[in-house]
Amino acid sequence: MKAAVLKNTKKIAIEDKTSPKLLHPKDVIIKVTLTSICGTDMHPYRGQLKDFAYGSIMGHEFTGIVEEVGSEVKDYCIGDRVVVSDIIACGECWYCKKELHYHCENASLFGYGEVVGEYYPGGQAERVRVPFANQVLLKIPDNLSDEKAIFVGDILSTGYACAIEANIKEGDCVLVIGGGPVGLMAVLSAQLFKPSKIFVVEPNEDRHGIAKVIGAHPITPQQMSLVNEYTEKRGVDVVLEAVGTDCTLQTAFDIVRPKGNVVCVGAHHSKEMPFNTENAFAKELSLKFIVGNPLKYGGILLEKIKDGDLDPSVIISHRLAFKDIEKAYEMFDSQEALKVVLSLEEVE
Repeated sequence: MKAAVLKNTKKIAIEDKTSPKLLHPKDVIIKVTLTSICGTDMHPYRGQLKDFAYGSIMGHEFTGIVEEVGSEVKDYCIGDRVVVSDIIACGECWYCKKELHYHCENASLFGYGEVVGEYYPGGQAERVRVPFANQVLLKIPDNLSDEKAIFVGDILSTGYACAIEANIKEGDCVLVIGGGPVGLMAVLSAQLFKPSKIFVVEPNEDRHGIAKVIGAHPITPQQMSLVNEYTEKRGVDVVLEAVGTDCTLQTAFDIVRPKGNVVCVGAHHSKEMPFNTENAFAKELSLKFIVGNPLKYGGILLEKIKDGDLDPSVIISHRLAFKDIEKAYEMFDSQEALKVVLSLEEVE
């Protein structure tokens, strides 16, 4: 089969690999139909993960068709169209029973070397072995396209978890920091709770157009005074922080109102408190960090998409063939592309 392999820093190549086989009765083999590139893929691509094993098959955003089924797989049959969770979880341990799937005792991430748990070859390939299939797969409704379903497995579930944890109330003013794919998924999710206004802070003005399309009010970091004007200097009720830097976290604490909620979905790495704790204490703020949970929210989101409550495919900026994946990585890395999907229909 053909598969996209990370050979070295910023070097992706399509190689011939042996097709996967069932190794456990809870496995399935899927034929991939659509795959995408996530911001998380950029960390190994840019050489930012010292433990990442070059030669790994990349990717954890993908849909496909079930081709083989293990003997203990009860919920899926050959021919089912499925979207795959980025996180691999057993469904049986203490953490999974409490729906803390990212903390599963057997947790791993497709296409991420051995950085997170055991290495499982990723979804930027013709075929993938999916372990713990009863938990890790979600069946795509018949009337739903792969493009509408693919982001349920990662970024849409992440944005939705962010909005859920923020406890957004009808009429709230919400500020989303970061207008990338995850930030825009947070916008779409926040709208389900009927806020009065959603601001999106994004320095790349090329991304402002899509923010407007999905009903948000985009501003640059230099235009934060507009938020103060709208809230009469009280600050916003909720901040959804989707960047993951010390600077954006401090911005969140500065702009949220007293007793407001800040939820961080950006990947933070600071080893010390990167914000003014005196100010946070005085404002009685609530702060949460979340990763997302497609195994908990995926089914709910597929129903909402089917019912027309949201359309995550609106953020797709480029559609390419799988053979062009090297170009796709370059476009995504340079921010020329907001979100790329790659079809494997022509790969044989």
